[in-house]
Amino acid sequence: MINQYEFGNQKLSFDIPKIMGIVNVTPDSFSDGGKYFSVSDAVDHALKLIDEGASIIDIGGESTRPGSDPVTEKEELQRTIPVINKISQLRNDVIISIDTTKSEVARQALDSGAQIINDISGLTFDDNLIEVAKQYNAGIVIMHIKGNPKTMQQSPFYNDVVKEVYDFLSFQINKAIEKNINKINKTRTLILLLTIE
Repeated sequence: MINQYEFGNQKLSFDIPKIMGIVNVTPDSFSDGGKYFSVSDAVDHALKLIDEGASIIDIGGESTRPGSDPVTEKEELQRTIPVINKISQLRNDVIISIDTTKSEVARQALDSGAQIINDISGLTFDDNLIEVAKQYNAGIVIMHIKGNPKTMQQSPFYNDVVKEVYDFLSFQINKAIEKNINKINKTRTLILLLTIE
């Protein structure tokens, strides 16, 4: 069983739950939209979350709340990359993840100091995302979504929600393993990441 991963000069062990601090650099996220939209506010909030015990800081530049509209790659880059650069400069003892479904955003985030790609689509919106993860030896958080953020609450239907989500995640894990992504838990045991905002 893999219970420890290396991210740059940091090691992350899953022997105990870890806290992921969420920083939404957006005007419209469902929980904190607009509160940390400037680079300075986002960085200050990230530093506060680190001081409060976050092991990972997750930076997102596109709201994925139900009904939200997509943003362009350019806009997402303008929102996230300066924040990642600054946090990396100030605190190289924290692991940074980029919350994106776009491979170019992931690539530039990894170049700027991020070590994990957090993809709400579970590697289904952008086929190149898994190749970027492989190239950078990045970790991947594989999530599940029905449709896209704009449509996800328009009569979603499952015959067996637990089985269908499990099967999807299992399939995507195997897809990542086949691409030699090694920072993923191959045992399919539950890894608990507590999030704080």
